[in-house]
Amino acid sequence: MTFWGRSYGVMVFRSPTLKKNLWWKESFQETPWVYEEGLKKLLKDGWTITSVVIDGKRGVAQVFERCGISVQYCQFHQVKTITKYLTRHPQTEAAQELRALTLTLKDATEEQFRANLLAWYERHKAFLNEKSFTPYKKRGWEYTHRRVRAAYRSLKVNLSRLFTYQRYPQYNIPNTTNTLDGMFSQIKNRLAVHRGLRRDRRYKMICAILSGRRD
Repeated sequence: MTFWGRSYGVMVFRSPTLKKNLWWKESFQETPWVYEEGLKKLLKDGWTITSVVIDGKRGVAQVFERCGISVQYCQFHQVKTITKYLTRHPQTEAAQELRALTLTLKDATEEQFRANLLAWYERHKAFLNEKSFTPYKKRGWEYTHRRVRAAYRSLKVNLSRLFTYQRYPQYNIPNTTNTLDGMFSQIKNRLAVHRGLRRDRRYKMICAILSGRRD
C-alpha cells in the first residue's frame, strides 16, 4: 500500500513474474482486512497464489498464512527498519555490529544469519539488559539501550519470514517488494504533474496507470 499524505492510500496486489497488477483499491488505512478482501477476490477469480512478499505491516502475514500461503518479508524494508532504530552510523559497538549483520541479509543463508544473530546476542546480552534509573516511570527504571533492543527484536520476530524465498526455490519468490515499489514511484511521479486533482479524478488516473492503459 502506498499513501498520499496520511489519509489516502491505494492497496495493490502485483505479480512480479507476470509484471502485472492484479487488484487494487482505495483505502484510508492499511489494515489486515483490506489485504484479506484482496486475497479473497483473487482466489474467487481463480488465481493460484503460491507466496506473497510483504513489507511487514502488523497482522498482514497471518492473513495469508491462514490460507496456507508462504510469506516472505521484504529484506529491503527490514534493513530500513534497522536503520531507523540504529541510524546509518551507530555509535555503540553492539549497534554497529547489528547493522553490519543486517546488511548481510541479501547474501546470507538462513542458517548463517540465524547463527550470526544468536552469536551477536550472546556477545551483547549484558549490554541489552542494562537499565537506567527513571523516577518518572512507574517501575522506576527503563532499558538503557531501547533502540538497539528494538532493532534486535525486529530481526528476531521477522526472522522466520526473511528467508522464505530460499526455502521454496521452485516458486521464484523475490526477496524484496522492489517491483511494486517501482510501480508506486511511477504513479507518484506521473501524478506530481497533476497536483490539485479531486480525489475521484486522482483515483481514476491511478487506475489507468495500474491497468496499463495508455489513454
